[in-house]
Amino acid sequence: MFNIEEELKKLPDKPGVYIMHDKNDKIIYVGKAISLKNRVRQYFRKTNKTKRIENMVSLIDHFEYIVVDNEAEALILECNLIKKNRPKFNVLLKDDKTYPYIKINIKDDFPNIYITRRILNDGAKYFGPYANAGAAKEMIDFLKEKFKIRSCKSFKYKDRPCLNYHIKKCFGPCMGYISKEEYRKQINEIIALLDGKTEKIFKQIDMEMQEASKNMQYEKAAYLRDKKLAIERISEKQKVSNITENDIDVIGIARNNIEVCIEIFFVRKTKMVGREHYFFDNLNDEDDNQILSEFVKQYYIGNVMVPNKIMLREEIDEQELIESELSKQAGRKVQIKTPQKGEKLRLVEMAENNAKITLDNKQKDKYEVLNELKEVLNLEKMPRKIECYDISNISGNFTVAGMCVMQDGIIKKNMSRRFKIKTIIGQDDPACMKEVITRRLKHSIENPNGSFGRLPDVIFVDGGITQINAALEVIKEYKEQGIDLQIPIFGMVKNDKHQTRALMNKQRQELKISDKLLNLITLFQDSVHDTAIGYHKKLRENEITKSELDEVEGIGDVKKRLLLKKFGSVEKIKEADIEELMKVKGINKSLAEKLKNM
Repeated sequence: MFNIEEELKKLPDKPGVYIMHDKNDKIIYVGKAISLKNRVRQYFRKTNKTKRIENMVSLIDHFEYIVVDNEAEALILECNLIKKNRPKFNVLLKDDKTYPYIKINIKDDFPNIYITRRILNDGAKYFGPYANAGAAKEMIDFLKEKFKIRSCKSFKYKDRPCLNYHIKKCFGPCMGYISKEEYRKQINEIIALLDGKTEKIFKQIDMEMQEASKNMQYEKAAYLRDKKLAIERISEKQKVSNITENDIDVIGIARNNIEVCIEIFFVRKTKMVGREHYFFDNLNDEDDNQILSEFVKQYYIGNVMVPNKIMLREEIDEQELIESELSKQAGRKVQIKTPQKGEKLRLVEMAENNAKITLDNKQKDKYEVLNELKEVLNLEKMPRKIECYDISNISGNFTVAGMCVMQDGIIKKNMSRRFKIKTIIGQDDPACMKEVITRRLKHSIENPNGSFGRLPDVIFVDGGITQINAALEVIKEYKEQGIDLQIPIFGMVKNDKHQTRALMNKQRQELKISDKLLNLITLFQDSVHDTAIGYHKKLRENEITKSELDEVEGIGDVKKRLLLKKFGSVEKIKEADIEELMKVKGINKSLAEKLKNM
């Protein structure tokens, strides 16, 4: 048995990473320390702690730690463990988005240009990030059209050129119509353009136009003129006035009493090339400094494309350590700056203002959705917490249920639950629904502060009137026991194509809802369906992995899967006759007889 006090005495006075586990051995927090001995002990002493950390400590069953040589190694290991395990009580970069970049593999004889979201140390040139794949594609389409770069995925010499050559969208390197040197010249111009070095390109194009005109190559001169005009337009389109910085990310933060929003502006070669935002919840006790510090670590450490400068409102924790690690990672100096005046401060303020607007708009969207739900469902109060349920089985076998939660208009995946049906034998979905909702409501009635939290304001069931009535029976039975729950029940009904169609009330009326609300209900229904199906699949795989079939000589994994797919369970296999068993591929009379004698 793990004795926390005894284990605290064994902690070394060395740098490292500590990992907190709950009673189910799930990792709930990862942190780093210059001295493991001093840092970990603080959690278990009566010191001022935030409510979030107090909750975390109350759940710690045991901890482990990894000793490293220095604080920089601890920083990297901490980030890697957080990204891998996503502990509940760490500040998490949930979306883990990847951005589109333009890639040019300059090592090829005739390089192509294309969009990628994977940044590798492969010697290629990467440009970006772009606001979205559409913006990157628009740039690539422009470059290929104006510079006549090949579009084929793999370069091969051919007997005849493709259509792109005939419509003057490619120089035809596959036919030898352009030399490696001339093609490389086009690629170099593209790189200069993407680097923002347009003056150099224009000077070269002007010289070539004069030369072409002098030699009466008027078609070539016209092509060069059009290319110059197009480059001018695309360059102007990317510019943001008054930005003189070359390669920076600008980060702003805004918060309300529910969420935090972090907004990033990407400035590359004095041009604003994109922006992105991230939301975090349950961080009311954390200050901006700590949130930004955790964000910067998770976002940039391990990311190949790190800017020269990261700009924020104020200095963050461990700033020098993070700068040092990012500089080592990028192979150049990376700075974290806190501008006090001028255009740089205005950029940070602009990022903060946009973060606030993004957060406000999200709150407005949530309120509009909840208000529409309140009106459509004819509720007395706003439905802040909604739970939905779905049953999953195959011919009555491995019957399970999934539960998902929508809190304040947001589907909370961490609040989803799975149930294995205990009292129902065979295929009876309404009875299974009744069992699950009875068990779930019992949790909150008996322990309001338990893991299920407070009772829901509304319950949605996946299905129509039959499932609605099953859930209503639970409410009625509790009322007969003197517990008046007053929880409205509605069904989520689908059309013939298994797509969400509408919400249904207990009078079998289908309620008319907007497309926006229908999309949210569809996501909710899909989420609970995936939860139930995922659990059902896991149970089936466990049955396949370990069962009495393993003891039957001649039955391997393939035959075992086919048998369970056909009959659903080992019990059904035992009940089947010889002829039925022999209908399964690979099962002869001898094997069928062995199965009957299990």
